[in-house]
Amino acid sequence: MGKTIAEKILSEKSGKDAYAGDIVIAKIDQIALQDGTAPLAIRQLTNLKVEIKAAEITHFFVDHASPSPRKELSNDQKFIKEFSDKIGADFNKAGEGIIHQLMVERHVNPGDLVIGADSHTCTYGALSAFATGMGSTDVAIAIALGKNWFRVPETFKIVVDGEFKKGVYPKDLILWIIGKLGVDGATYKALEFHGDAIDKMEMDGRLTMANMAIECGAKAGLFKSDKIAEDFLAKHGRQNKFREIKPDKDATYEKELFFDVSDLEPVVSKPHNVDNIAFISEVEGIEVDQVFIGTCTNGRLSDIEIAAKILKGKKVNRDVRLIVAPASRKIYLQALKLGYLETIVNAGGLIIPPGCGPCVGIHQGVLADGEVCLSTQNRNFKGRMGNPESFIYLASPATAAATAIEGKIADPRRYL
Repeated sequence: MGKTIAEKILSEKSGKDAYAGDIVIAKIDQIALQDGTAPLAIRQLTNLKVEIKAAEITHFFVDHASPSPRKELSNDQKFIKEFSDKIGADFNKAGEGIIHQLMVERHVNPGDLVIGADSHTCTYGALSAFATGMGSTDVAIAIALGKNWFRVPETFKIVVDGEFKKGVYPKDLILWIIGKLGVDGATYKALEFHGDAIDKMEMDGRLTMANMAIECGAKAGLFKSDKIAEDFLAKHGRQNKFREIKPDKDATYEKELFFDVSDLEPVVSKPHNVDNIAFISEVEGIEVDQVFIGTCTNGRLSDIEIAAKILKGKKVNRDVRLIVAPASRKIYLQALKLGYLETIVNAGGLIIPPGCGPCVGIHQGVLADGEVCLSTQNRNFKGRMGNPESFIYLASPATAAATAIEGKIADPRRYL
């Protein structure tokens, strides 16, 4: 009986012939925690008073408050560093970048089993890793033991064919898919992406799609490993870690869903749920106060490049704040060298340090009462950006850049 990617990886890591619905105890390859979730995990570990066996695969990141805007958060970050140094774990200070970008740049490989104390750990499925978020207590157990229990998820096969038209991107596609499935339409399932459009998709787009799998409730978002994955690993010095990961031809799926991007237009998610989608023609003209380009969803070099191309020679609308946050120090330096950040600053944009920035509403872009933000992030829940009296729309970096110019939600296809 054939297996899906999720079944294959969890079988290998547990040493059990596992299928959907089975409970397995599996060895974990990498563990990731950020400054918002790590303190609880550390305190749980301290209370348990157990031997820590997995320090060498544990990575701590300061990205949610980077740099810290309050003494309480500063104390938490100091607490994390001291613990990390004590056990010999990997610690990444403020300014290095976002947990999920750094994990794919430095650590995650095809076939890995990865957990993180952050729901968007599913991002790493773009590299054919079974990666999922867990609560801080569960992650604490994994740091202590190097393993944890998993229920093998059923899998939805998502087939995407056709070719993207100019001005339409993987972010538009994943918003469209979430709109079709609903915010809880794939709860505890694995999404496995296939089709001509997926085979041609670059790694940045795959990372965006895997990142947002959780927004329809999925446990993981998975892509097979191929030449694009191999090239990405080579670019980051890990070509020797490439291995082929793909489902069996006779794998069993709970559902199969089919999409064609040939006629897809830019998609926008309206407040206050990610599945509340509309096509650009339905929301064009809505006035905005802030535009944010960045996050673990769309803060990569290609995202900043798209924004810079649209903004080149133009000005941000006088009534709009444009905030841009590269997802990592490496991306920041690349965008700087290529002139993208200079273009954005000349247009009237503001560049902030690598990190989550306004996405989680801690600092650097909290909205005022009644303000509207169009953002490239992954969530638009009420209060997500720090103020429950504000409104968040989600879109691609191209739509974001066009919107920053016009001061209202705008179709990027006019600028490309």
